[in-house]
This record gives sequence, C-alpha cells and structure tokens, in this order.
Amino acid sequence: MKKLFLLLFVTFAFSSCEKDDICDAGISTTPRLVIEFYDSLIGTPTLKNLTDMKAVANGISDGIVFNNSLAITNPLRFVTNSSKIYLPLDPFAPSSTYALTNNFGASTANEDVVTFNYTKNKVYVSRACGYKYLFNLTNTNSNILTADSNNWIKNILIVKPNLETENEVHIQIYF
Repeated sequence: MKKLFLLLFVTFAFSSCEKDDICDAGISTTPRLVIEFYDSLIGTPTLKNLTDMKAVANGISDGIVFNNSLAITNPLRFVTNSSKIYLPLDPFAPSSTYALTNNFGASTANEDVVTFNYTKNKVYVSRACGYKYLFNLTNTNSNILTADSNNWIKNILIVKPNLETENEVHIQIYF
C-alpha cells in the first residue's frame, strides 16, 4: 500500500510540472515599429499603398525582407507595395536610422532618411524565451526626418510612442 501511495504521489507531482524549454510562438517578443502610410493630398486620413518601397537600416547592405516567399537572390524580396510596414529597432542603440526609398529601382526613385530615437526597457519573458525589449519613441515630429529638397515623405506623426505590441500602429507617414 505504501508503494502504491508513493507511486501515485510521484506521478501526480511530476505530472503537474511543465517543461519551459520551448518558446511558444504565441508569446509576445520584442515588437517591431509599425508604420502605416497615408495619402497627403486627401483631407481625411486615407491609407495609401507604397510603390516599390525599400527600407534599409543604417550600416546594413540588404534591405528589410518584406517577402520571405521569394528567393534570397531576388531583389524584389526587399520591396513592398503595402500600406503598412514593420521595422525592427536596434535594442543595443538609442536610435535606429532607415533609408526609405520609394519607387526603388525606377528612374523616379526617391530616398528619405528617417531616424527613430527611443528609450528601451528590458523585460523578462520566460526561461525559454529570455528577454524582450519594449521601446518608447522620444522623437518630436520635427527631428525624425532628415530633410532634403526632394522629400517624398511630407509628414510623420507619432500616434503611439510606446512599442509594446505589433497589434497597433505606432507611426503614420503621409506622402
């Protein structure tokens, strides 16, 4: 009887233990910056698709991959025609700079350089997932865009400075 009781006790004790060595895909990790693009010529905010836009982080030779289904050698892998993009921020720096080129590959290509300044907070998620970073944009709208005489970006609005999830838009860009 003691052996049966001991066996049941051990079985129940270990059955309640949960392995924590795999990070579940549903667990939120470090969020990317979510940017939506709007038409600057219409009075009310209207989403507008980009035309062959490529985003390249400062110090990186290739752009952000927008289309994983294309081959690594295909240059269209780094181009998007969407009204929304997701850009990763560097958790080891106080800012991230991107060259955003609209009409990439065409004779009308136009590049604007955008720098996002932020503070960051390192948050423990779990043993399997490790840590994630949460960002807080510290820009004022006047110092995000590097101005030149031919900006395709007309206005940038920070609508949600705290990056805690990718389920919400953080920045609106009007062009």
